[in-house]
Formats: sequence, C-alpha cells, structure tokens
Amino acid sequence: MDAAEFRKRGKEMVDYVADYLEKIEKRQVFPDVEPGYLRPLIADCAPQDPESFEDVFKDVEKIIMPGVTHWHSPYFFAYFPSASSFPALLADMLCGGIGCVGFSWAASPACTELETVMLDWLGKMINLPEEFLAGKDGQGGGVIQGSASEATLMALLAARTKTIRQVQSEKPELTEAEIMGRLVAYASDQAHSSVERAALIGAVKIKNVPSDDTFSVCGSALKKVLAEDKAAGLIPFFFCATLGTTSCCSFDKLLELGPICNKENIWMHIDAAYAGSAFICPEFRHLLNGVEFADSYNFNPHKWLLVNFDCSAMWVKKRSDLIGAFKLEPLYLQHHHQESELLPAVPLQRWPLTRALLSGLQHWQIPLGRRFRSLKLWFVLRMYGVKGLQEHIRKHIRLSHQFEHLVLQDERFEICAEVVLGLVCFRLKGSNELNEALLKSINDAKKIHLVPCHLREKFVLRFAICSRTVESAHVKFAWQHISQLATDLLKTWQQNHHQQ
Repeated sequence: MDAAEFRKRGKEMVDYVADYLEKIEKRQVFPDVEPGYLRPLIADCAPQDPESFEDVFKDVEKIIMPGVTHWHSPYFFAYFPSASSFPALLADMLCGGIGCVGFSWAASPACTELETVMLDWLGKMINLPEEFLAGKDGQGGGVIQGSASEATLMALLAARTKTIRQVQSEKPELTEAEIMGRLVAYASDQAHSSVERAALIGAVKIKNVPSDDTFSVCGSALKKVLAEDKAAGLIPFFFCATLGTTSCCSFDKLLELGPICNKENIWMHIDAAYAGSAFICPEFRHLLNGVEFADSYNFNPHKWLLVNFDCSAMWVKKRSDLIGAFKLEPLYLQHHHQESELLPAVPLQRWPLTRALLSGLQHWQIPLGRRFRSLKLWFVLRMYGVKGLQEHIRKHIRLSHQFEHLVLQDERFEICAEVVLGLVCFRLKGSNELNEALLKSINDAKKIHLVPCHLREKFVLRFAICSRTVESAHVKFAWQHISQLATDLLKTWQQNHHQQ
C-alpha cells in the first residue's frame, strides 16, 4: 500500500467507522457466538502472498463484527463506560502515523512535553493540589499509564521501595527479604481486584479493611487493622483508597483515612478510575476532598472523558519516590539533554518544569516504550472544552437518576446502594437465585447488556450509563424490557414453587 492508496483506503475506513458508530444501535449489543467461533473462519497460517485491502476489509463484517460486543451501543449498560469520541479517534490516527516511542525527552520531545502539560491541564480541571502538578515546584507531576491497574502497581512498588530504604536506614541489620516478609498493604473489601494483583506482583501481604453500611472504609476501621498488625510485628506501608468502587460506586472517607496514613507513614494511593472524571464538575468535587493527604492519585479519562482506551492519568506528589524505585539508564538511552547536564544552563525560574520534562517518563511506568497518548487528551480537551465534558458527565448522571426513579416506582425491586454518579445497583426483592435468573434472561435476550456484582451476600444487577449517545428513551426502553422479563420470570417462578 503506497501513500495514494492509503489516502483512498483511509477515507473508506473513516466512513466505515463513522457509519458504524452512527448506526450502532441497530446492531445487537451482545454477539451470537460461542467460544472458538473465529478460528474456523480464518486460515491456519498467514498468507505467503499479499492480499488486497478489499479482501481484508470485507472480512471485517464477515468475521470480526459477528464477535464484537458493542461497548458504544446505547443499549450497553455493563461494567463502566469505555469512552470514545471522534476527536479522540482522529488523534489516535495521528498517534499511529507519527509512530514515535516516547520513552525519553530526546526520543520525542513533543511526546514528553505535551503529556506533562496535559496532565497539568487535567489536574487543574479537577482542582488537584498544586503539589501534584509539574508546573509549580517541580516535585510532583503526572503521567499517562495504560490502566488504573498499572497506576496502582506503580504506586505500590514505589511505596515498597521507599519503605524498605527507610527501614534499612533505621535498622541496617535487617535484610531486604526480612523487611519484605513483614510489609502489609491495605485496601477496602470493595476495592478492585487489581489492588490484590498488585500486591501479588509486589510479593507483599495485603489485607482487606472492612467497609461500613455504605460500602465505604472509615478511619476507625483502618486504625483497628493497623493496630493489630503493628502489634504482630508487621510493617504497614501502603493503603489504596477507592473513590467510586466497581461494585456500587461507593467512596472511601479520605478526610478520615488520609491523616491516619500520614501519621503512620503509610503511602496513600487513591484509585478513582471511574468516578474521577466527575470531579471536573464543581458539584462533585467535594468527593475528592482529602486528596491533599495522598501520595498518588489516579483516574481514567478513557472511562468517562471521551478519550478512547488507553489513557489512565496518574499523579504523584514526589516524582522522586516513583523514579527512585525504577530508574535504570543504560548508555543507549542517555542523551545530551540529561537533567544533570542541562540544568546549570537553564534559567533558575524554569528549573522545576525542566526537571519534570527531563526526568524521563520511562521511569514512571513498567514498560520502556510509550505511545503518544497525550494527543487524544489535547484534541478532546480543546474540541469539547471543560463545559462540553461537564455536560457529558451531567447527562449520564441525570440518566442514572431517571433509571433509579423507574426502579423505585416498582415495589418488586429495591435499590441496593446510593446512586451518586452514573451507576445504579438494583435487584428483585427475593433470593439470589431469582436475580441470577433475571440477569440470565436479560442477557440471553441480547437487547441490552448488564453485568452483576455481590454486595455483602446479595447478588445485585448493575445498570451503568455508558454510551456517549445514550438518551432518555434508551433508558426507558431498558427498564420496560427488564420489567417485562421480571414479570415473566416471577410468573414462572411462582408456578414452579407452587408445584413443589
């Protein structure tokens, strides 16, 4: 394919994607395929001779689309949103065209500098304390990770290294292995499974802190667990607070937890993967109060800020804690603009930002290579503006309250957790088996798509407002569909119970 054909085929692909997204609600939201459907449809080996674009392209509808779950359908209410917008898609195309691997400033100056500035933009949009921004005194800063899971892992590993060094400075007789064996991380019993996975990768113990009746962790619960573990000779070093839990969008009490972590010298990381986007709206910013006590903070623009996957924003108060845990700089990655060489020649007032730019973003992440992901943020933030993004968030929240109202009008159902943002947790009053059967009937019908969760011992259905194009009519249709399926199910359920 030469440049001339690329122009032609590129236009065709843009038309195809635009048509796909414009007409997506006509497609069945969940596919009619079974595991292994795809292999019989494609050759066993790669072709020896080149195939035409036409041949490849026609197989998209024939082979790929039949197995796609349409996350951007207005009838998709599962998981949490996976953001997308036309500006983000165009920026991603440009990212692929530039094709840089921006691990250092020299590897692609624009890649490093735009990311640093975009994370400052984002931080200001949610009113993060200035300590987290690169533009103030240069101690903190932001970086784009691939996911919230990566952000949590990076924070935990940095906290582990910092704690080991601190303990060894106080008790040099202890080996690293001895200290590692006593380290303990903590998270809510409602925290995402990625926190536990981070502890597994980091080879440290992790304990769940019990949440209260609102599925939130409070200060007294953390104090109790810390006292028990310290009495047992363990070393608490990391706590992951969650704002907007996956199960029910509950919020840990930062204003109680933060001072405890600071007093006990425990790294507090905040995972706000979904909910964090809402903090650009002043009426929801209070949910982030207490972030000033945190060492690191993360949320996913790729969930709710119309930036397509992957784009997970992470900030640290002291980037030296992060870089100090991972910095390796072989000769082939060094360049003549290294921080130590350049700073004496830089005007004093520019030192903070220059340090942030030249610290090398490869030291802020697990992999070396990194894509030019900040282009997506740059396009979306400029083309929607803060006001446009705020309206997108507020629309989703209005729709979630519409669904909540519909549920509350039906005495057969109950709401299982406070509806704060765009997630509604609900269930039929009755057994878990009854609700499992309802969910199965919903997803078997394939008109809408939902996923469940467990809240304590209850099997609960989650209704998440996801699509950029979802409207009130889609929510109303979804509820009518659920209500009718519930009627049919209860009739059958009662008949079977009567026969028994």
